[in-house]
Parts: sequence; structure tokens; C-alpha cells
Amino acid sequence: MNQDLVTELINALTILPGVGKKSAQRMALYLLDRNKDGASILANTLNQAVENIQRCSRCRMLTSKPICDICSDTSRDSKSICVVESPSDVLAIESTGGFRGKYFVLLGRLSPIDNIGPEDLGIDDLLKIIDSEDIKEVILATSSTVEGDATAIFIKDHVKNAMVSRISYGIPIGGELEYVDGTTIARAIEGRVEINVD
Repeated sequence: MNQDLVTELINALTILPGVGKKSAQRMALYLLDRNKDGASILANTLNQAVENIQRCSRCRMLTSKPICDICSDTSRDSKSICVVESPSDVLAIESTGGFRGKYFVLLGRLSPIDNIGPEDLGIDDLLKIIDSEDIKEVILATSSTVEGDATAIFIKDHVKNAMVSRISYGIPIGGELEYVDGTTIARAIEGRVEINVD
């Protein structure tokens, strides 16, 4: 016997990260009972996205075009490339407005336990981009995990003709030291910078 469509919708919504049964139920009832137009727009947009979104042929970001808007933007710094683990990292950095270069998305990090090697992350493609586009700076924005560190070190060891830097990790703005874990404090001290007073 087939499930009721309301139940199917609730179950389908629980596949989203951080959405439990209660949240899915609230969303489903809201869309069906109070915002059917919004539900139609959501369904149509999601269907279009699934059909048309692919990976940028240069940086591997999600896009509906062969080359994403960031890679094709001639006003961006074409000599600087930020290496990240996932498309969500690109969106996080872009939301700050603090970086105007290009990106390369690894789609993961090195993990011998999970059989994820350099070839799975497209590191050869990254190295070709660095050479062919005459990149001057490679900014490594991998996570501060053992695997993220190993990935950053591996890339640094294979980049020949560009300066390689790593984003610093530290105390969040407004954070008090007593509430910050020891590893974060140690990273913040390692990544300290000189204060210039004019």
C-alpha cells in the first residue's frame, strides 16, 4: 500500500541536513497549507537545479554554466587562487567579500583510510591551472583537521612557481579565551601577526 503524499513529503524533507521529523513536518504543512505558490516555485526550482547544475570545468564549483560566474569574471584577481574542500566553502568565503581571486574546489580532503588520494581530489588539475594560468599565490583554505592539514601540506609540496599560504585559524570575533578550546588557542598563537601602529 502506498504512503500518503503528506507522509512522503515529510520523509523526503528529512534528507536535508539538520532537518528532523518535527522540522520536516512543520515545513511540509506550511508549504501545503499556507504557501502552495511557494511550494510550486520550490519544486520547480529544485527540479531545474537537479537537471541543469553541473561542475565548472575550471574550478569544479556548482554552476548551471560550463564556466562559473567567478571563473569568468575578468574583474577578479586571476593570479590568486584559493583552494577549498567544498562548494559551501566558496560560498562562505564569498559572503565575506574579503577575497577577489579565483577558486579550486577539491571536493574532499586526503584520507588514506577512506581511499581518497590526490587523484580523487583533482590535485593534478589544480597544479596544471597554477602553471598554465601563471598563478602567483595559492591560498590553502582546507579544514583544520588532520586530513585537512595533510591535504594542505601535500599541495604545498607540489606547487613549484607560486607563493603558498594557509588561512589562519583562531579566536572568533567577540570570543573570550576561557570559552575557546586549547587547539584553537594554539592555532591562534601560531598564526599571530604583528600589530602595526601608525
